[in-house]
Amino acid sequence: MKLAQRIALWADKLRDVSAMGLHFARTPYDEEHYRQVQDVAIEMLALAVDESVEKLAPLRATVYAQPTPLAVGDGAVIDRAGRLLLVRRADNGKWAMPGGALEVGETPAEGVVREVLEETGVHCRPVALVGVFDSRRCGTESRHHLYHFVFLCEPVGKDPIASPSHEFEVLETGWFEERALPAEIDPGHISRIPEAFRVWRGGSAYFDR
Repeated sequence: MKLAQRIALWADKLRDVSAMGLHFARTPYDEEHYRQVQDVAIEMLALAVDESVEKLAPLRATVYAQPTPLAVGDGAVIDRAGRLLLVRRADNGKWAMPGGALEVGETPAEGVVREVLEETGVHCRPVALVGVFDSRRCGTESRHHLYHFVFLCEPVGKDPIASPSHEFEVLETGWFEERALPAEIDPGHISRIPEAFRVWRGGSAYFDR
């Protein structure tokens, strides 16, 4: 693991400590103490990602208010011909399964269906859990500690939406056979895509031991 990634992970651990501490703080002293921990965490993250502390300040009300690892979901949408739906991400130009952050009030499977529709316009139905992946072990390049819920999905009969609501996150979409995947795969998906095909062929769900 690169030094910048280590610093980002340490910052994320402090984020967790500060968020949990603020959640259970009983005195103004406790609150001030954990806000100082939060300040240090943001300064460390700014160093790791080469950004200013001011630019990262909005994270206080969102990511830094979360006292646990963040949950995200990916849809491994495979059609009857055995082709996997992939998107080329706008942020790094690499190919990945559609997905994103899960929202409060939805199940992981519901979140995956929503993300696939938002990014690709494709309607899908979850049929199996591919696995739960720890971002620290599957190659994800992230500032934060993530749990990836990956679901095997099948496309359903509705025609794709012509203009998905979140198409600005995606440069292009495509269906790919396992033997003809694009060369530039997002690092976090290099290990998860083979697991998706393995479960599609009848294998059991993956989890980090």
